[in-house]
Amino acid sequence: MDDKAAKTSALIVASLSAFLVPFMGSSVNLALPAIEREFKIDAVLLSWVATSYLLTAAISLVPFGKLADIYGRKKILLIGTYFFTGTTFFCAVSVSVPMLIVFRILQGAGTAMIFATGLAILTSVFPMEERGKALGITVAAVYIGLTCGPLFGGWITQHFSWRGIFYILVPLGIFVIILVMTKLQGEWAGAEGQKFDLMGSIIYGLAIIAIMYGITVIPSLASIGLIGFGILAMAAFVIWEKRIPYPVFELKLFTTNRVFTFSSLAALVHYSATFGSTFLMSLFLQYIKGLSPQSAGMVLMAQPIMMAIFSPLAGKLSDKIEPRIIATLGMALTTGGLILLTSIGKDTVLWFIIASLMVIGFGFALFSSPNMNAIMSSVDRRYYGIASGSVGTMRLLGQMLSMGIVTLIFALIIGRAEISPQYYPVLVKSVKIAYLIFSTLCGVGIVFSLYRGRLRS
Repeated sequence: MDDKAAKTSALIVASLSAFLVPFMGSSVNLALPAIEREFKIDAVLLSWVATSYLLTAAISLVPFGKLADIYGRKKILLIGTYFFTGTTFFCAVSVSVPMLIVFRILQGAGTAMIFATGLAILTSVFPMEERGKALGITVAAVYIGLTCGPLFGGWITQHFSWRGIFYILVPLGIFVIILVMTKLQGEWAGAEGQKFDLMGSIIYGLAIIAIMYGITVIPSLASIGLIGFGILAMAAFVIWEKRIPYPVFELKLFTTNRVFTFSSLAALVHYSATFGSTFLMSLFLQYIKGLSPQSAGMVLMAQPIMMAIFSPLAGKLSDKIEPRIIATLGMALTTGGLILLTSIGKDTVLWFIIASLMVIGFGFALFSSPNMNAIMSSVDRRYYGIASGSVGTMRLLGQMLSMGIVTLIFALIIGRAEISPQYYPVLVKSVKIAYLIFSTLCGVGIVFSLYRGRLRS
C-alpha cells in the first residue's frame, strides 16, 4: 500500500471510531428515562448505567495505551472494536439492570482500546507537517457524533426503543472491523519487548476509581474520603512508577516535557470548564424558557456544529502556526462565551444564548485540535499510545470534575428538592454561579496554554 493510501485508510478508520463512541454516549444519555421506566429502578442505580461505562474507560485508557505501544496499535484497536461491538449487542438484549451495567463496564474497556489507539495510529502515519489537519478531521468526527447522538438517539428511543440505540451501533462496529482488517495495512508499536506493568495499572485504576467516584458523590462526607484515598493512591502510583524499569506511564513526560505537561493540564481545565454547560443549559432551556426537549436539543446543537465545522481548519492551521497560539486563542474565546452566559435569566432572548453557545463552540474548535496536535507531536514515537491514552483520561477526568462542580452547587443552593416552579429562581442563580466558576476556571487555563512553550524549534 502506498503512503497516500495508508494515510487515507488510517484517517477513515480513526474518524469512524472517533464518531462511534461519542454518538453512543450522547444518545444513551437520552435513553436513560426509558431504561428507568422499563426496569423500574431508582435514580442512583440508573446513574450507574452511565457512570460504570465512564469509570472503566477512564481507568483503562493509559494501560491500553501502553499495551498498544508494546504489542501493536492496530492489534489493540481491532480487539477493542470487537469488544465494543460485542458488548454493545449484549447491552441491547439485556434483561436486567445488573446485566446492562456489566456489559456497559465491558463496553467501557472496548472504548478505551479504541481511543487509546486511534490517535496513536494517526500520529504514526502522518508526519508532523500534516498531522494537525488529520487530527482536526478526527476531532470533527467526535463532535459530529456528539451532535447526531441526541438527535437520532431521542428519535430512536421515542419511535422504537432504547435498545434500538445499541442495535444500530452493531453494524457500524462490524463495518469498522472490516475496514481495519482489509484497509489498514501494517502495524505500529514503539515499545516492543517491554514488560507490561500490571501492578502499576492496578494502583492507577484504584486511584482513578476513587477520585472519579468521589467527585460523583460530592458534597457528602464519603466524597472527601474517596478523593483523599485516590490522591494517596496516585502518590503511591508515582513512587511505584519511578522504581521499575518499564512503567505503565512514563512520568518523565510530565517532569521533562513542558509542552506535554501544560497541554495536558490545559485540556483537563478546558473540559472541566465546559462539559457541565450542556447539562446546565438543557435544564435552563426546558424549565426557565419552557422549551420542549426537542427544541432545547436544537438550540444546544449550536455548540457542537461549530466544533465540527471549524476543528479541521484549526487542526490544519496548527500545522503551520504554533499550536500554542491557536489553542490559547480558542480558550480565550471559550472563556468569553462562558462569561456571556453568566448574565442569563428568564428574560434572556434565545438568540443571545445561541450566539454564546456558538462562541464557545468556535473557541472549543480552535483549542481542541491544536492542543491535541501539541500533545501527540511533543512525544517520542514509542510513547504515542501513552500520549493518546492521556488525552482521553484528561477528557474524562475533566468531564467528571465539571459535573462534580455542578452537583456541589445544586446541593448547596437547591438541595434535594425536585425542580418545581417555586425553585426556578434558585435554579437560575445556580446556573449563573456555575458559569462564573467555569469562566474563571477557563481563564486560568489560558495561562497553562500560554506557558506550554513552543512545539517547534
